[in-house]
Amino acid sequence: MSYHIKLEIFEGPMDLLLHLIKKHELDIYDIPVALITQQYLEYLELMKGLDMEIAGEFLVMAATLTHVKSKMLLPPSETPDEDEGVDPRAELVRRLLEYKRFKDAATSLEDRENAWSKVYTRETDVAPELPAEDQPVLFDFHLFDLLAALKDVLARVPDAGIELTAESVSITEKISHILSRLESADSLLFTDLFDTSTTKPQVIATFLALLELIKNRIIKAVQVEQFGAIRVMKSVDEPAATTMNLYEGL
Repeated sequence: MSYHIKLEIFEGPMDLLLHLIKKHELDIYDIPVALITQQYLEYLELMKGLDMEIAGEFLVMAATLTHVKSKMLLPPSETPDEDEGVDPRAELVRRLLEYKRFKDAATSLEDRENAWSKVYTRETDVAPELPAEDQPVLFDFHLFDLLAALKDVLARVPDAGIELTAESVSITEKISHILSRLESADSLLFTDLFDTSTTKPQVIATFLALLELIKNRIIKAVQVEQFGAIRVMKSVDEPAATTMNLYEGL
């Protein structure tokens, strides 16, 4: 399937590490390197299988994790040197904490900008519309949440064994299928998109179609609870030309 992905929502290796630490509720000061390395490499293999354009920094981080893991498995040296007793994870933890501080600061500034953009100085007699108390809070999430959900879907697809002929799957047809389903529903569970996908090529094609629609802001994906079920829904109505250009680009 000659379809390469490079998305604006595609983040770096530090984001993936922080995502894994948060998802598995790990202590950032005491990272179980073996678990994190295994999970990190699984995501990397999945991204490679999807023909995603993986930046070199992802591969550098994979090498770093493997190196740290190997150092932690080595027995104590019989000839201690000045580095003896230093936790091999220390530098990685320092980099993660520094990255997290900058990321949190950037998020805080973005939240303030979004809040101020909705403030109007013009007085009005109309009371502002307040959100309903029972309206669910939607959590921001990353491409890695979608990849985790994709892993679960792929795990449920039976192995077809040896395929004598290659299956041809159209991304454009999958885009059309997703949009047609959202015409009759306000939202759909992520897993519902794969109801008719019985093979791995069909699952991957549906996932690529979903990413393309998200990238072009035609649909959006949300979570009602962190690391919970993902739902997809239409974004604010886009001009018809946007959808036509999307089809022409595939």
